[in-house]
Amino acid sequence: MAIGLIIIGDEILSGKRVDQHFPKVVQLLAARGLQLGWAEYLGDDPARITATLKRSFASGDIVFSCGGIGATPDDHTRQAAAAALDKPLRLHPQGKELIQQRITQVAQEAGQVADLNSAENLHRLKMAEFAEGAALIPNPYNNIPGFALGMHYFVPGFPVMAWPMIEWVLDTHYADLFNREPRAEHAVLVYEAAESALTPLMVAIEASFPRVKVFSLPSVGDARTRRHIELGVKGEPGQAAQAFRQMCAELDRLEAEYRPL
Repeated sequence: MAIGLIIIGDEILSGKRVDQHFPKVVQLLAARGLQLGWAEYLGDDPARITATLKRSFASGDIVFSCGGIGATPDDHTRQAAAAALDKPLRLHPQGKELIQQRITQVAQEAGQVADLNSAENLHRLKMAEFAEGAALIPNPYNNIPGFALGMHYFVPGFPVMAWPMIEWVLDTHYADLFNREPRAEHAVLVYEAAESALTPLMVAIEASFPRVKVFSLPSVGDARTRRHIELGVKGEPGQAAQAFRQMCAELDRLEAEYRPL
């Protein structure tokens, strides 16, 4: 089981807005000893969103989806989630109540009395139309909820709402997964080396230490740093420490120039 992230919105793909969800979700997961397994960006295309969700529902992964759960014509996530599961949309009773409470509160703050039966306010209730069987995700910002279907969690695209809602899901439903597998990471900068020359070393390390992954991040350098490769190991702490010692010993044998990070 992996943790996935789906980010929805034409404004992201067009560059009108810069996505902030990906780095934040990585941070929220890392703080709990978890990591992201995959991520996808989608535009406001109902068919593509439906197809993606159908695939992700079948995966058995924990999935967070950000964006498209409003009630404007370019919001399709609620309908796509229902279509992906072949379930009807239903007005969620508690969701309806929460939206009406919010409408009433906003009107009171403006010194007005809310007309809950106005066309505008009836349309707002569509934000509580979810696939049959959905559960609610509380929204501490404005009390208008997101929704959950199985291990899929749908939140708004606004970071101020989405991030605390994702934290609530993690802390409420997945605390038993936190820090379950200790991890360690060790790396060096190897200067003026070719990745191809280091590949046999990387292959040998992973073959010797099955609970460790080797990574290499090449850089062409800049005005302050020479060309280098960030070479490292990550994984189970004991094996990672052994693998790192072996890696450094082999770099010494190769007479490579490097320094620990």
